[in-house]
Amino acid sequence: MTWKYIKLAFEEDGKVAILTIDRPETLNAVNMDVLKELDAAFDQLEADERLRVIIITGGGEKAFVAGGDIAAMRAMNLEEGHAFVYAGHALLKKIERSSKVTIAMINGYALGGGTEIAIACDLRVASEKARLGVPEVTIGLFPGWGGTQRLGRLLGLGLAKELVFTGQHITAQEAYRIGLVNKVVPHEELKDACLELARKIIANSPIAIRQAKKALNFGTDMSLDDGLTYEAECWLVNFATQDRVEGLSAFLEKRKPNFQGK
Repeated sequence: MTWKYIKLAFEEDGKVAILTIDRPETLNAVNMDVLKELDAAFDQLEADERLRVIIITGGGEKAFVAGGDIAAMRAMNLEEGHAFVYAGHALLKKIERSSKVTIAMINGYALGGGTEIAIACDLRVASEKARLGVPEVTIGLFPGWGGTQRLGRLLGLGLAKELVFTGQHITAQEAYRIGLVNKVVPHEELKDACLELARKIIANSPIAIRQAKKALNFGTDMSLDDGLTYEAECWLVNFATQDRVEGLSAFLEKRKPNFQGK
């Protein structure tokens, strides 16, 4: 399957997909067509049983995603705006809840919807040249693809409100300091750093990672008691697998495990 704005490449024997939003002439701004293509691409990747990690990045040298397409949004009526915001929500939920581990490879500007896409990913690795922020209030909007919700959960309400209310752009180093990104690397090392992180992930049990991701994503929105119960249920699903037997056996036998995802 081919798309106009989305490019797919595979690394590590097909276990890592690199998904590129490729509209460099608009700094990879997202319109409805891009949302639809991203949604279709994620459906394809989710169905690939060999695939373990999805890396999302932007085409060109300047931007990850500079946000929603402002010209397109200005031309929208209310009905079209309704479709646009809910399509964005559906896509970001799909990214967040994917059974794969998702990594945002932030190669430049990640503003507005770009930051929202990044924080829907499990992990974020930024080039030292990257700039992040949610500047929607400066153009008469506010973050509407989960930014007001995910930023507060990730950073705490105080920092989230500062970013949203001021609309300020921050450097990659500042984003790292406040916990918005996991790592900052030299620009020329960005892809290698993301692939190295992916290799560390795919060396581990795929079932254990899937169950851990479910416990982290859903349990942390519950009360502590309910979250602990949910964690135990996820743990027992994992405990019933062959990967658990293989992992413990490999440890005792002092060898590398051969996980099969079963």
